[in-house]
Amino acid sequence: MWAWVLVGCAATPAPKGEVTAAPTTATELGQSDVNRMATLGMRANLDSLMSLADKLYRRNPREWRKGGATGREEALERLRVAIEQRQPWPALQGRRDIAALALALSPDFAADRVAAFIAATADMVIVAHGGKTEFYLIDSLDAQSLYNAARNVEIAVWMLAQRRDASGHPLLLADEIGAQTRNLSFEREFGKVVARLDLLAAVSAEKYRRAVVSYVQNLLGGTLLQFLPVRAVAAP
Repeated sequence: MWAWVLVGCAATPAPKGEVTAAPTTATELGQSDVNRMATLGMRANLDSLMSLADKLYRRNPREWRKGGATGREEALERLRVAIEQRQPWPALQGRRDIAALALALSPDFAADRVAAFIAATADMVIVAHGGKTEFYLIDSLDAQSLYNAARNVEIAVWMLAQRRDASGHPLLLADEIGAQTRNLSFEREFGKVVARLDLLAAVSAEKYRRAVVSYVQNLLGGTLLQFLPVRAVAAP
């Protein structure tokens, strides 16, 4: 009987989702494969950061209250609009990029730390992409800037885990490892952001070298890889 149960389970696996492609738009005509990859990567990274903001607010509800929002959802919407419209976050005092990130992770920072941390991280990532969130043929990416951004995210996550406020408490509650609880969802989500940045950095570094290789391949293909006739032409 148990064999039949196992067979039934194997025949109906649990749903695990599927990969779906974004709808095709006319703007894609102005994008190379790398441009499209960078655009999708940026979108995924900003989605990850908003997901992290939601997780952090759930574990640290006092933070969204500092910003005057009526609830977590309102605080998240304010943050999302500010990031998408590239609006400076007021509590960061006009600082951007890594300067804003350093302020958000300062132990004496008194404003909404979740919003400041996520806004500063998003700004740093966007700056590493040349200040853009969509990329076209006229755009170029600096591989070293992307690589540096990945390392900055790693450093920020480490600081978030290690730094304490004046009372000795973590700046923000995030991952939790205990006798009864093990929650590493924050680390996994941050890891996705780092991995996307590192992959795009590697692809960007390869871009011009691969262009030369592709040119040589096309050149050789045009002269050496042509099909030869298999029938002799009869004499007139």
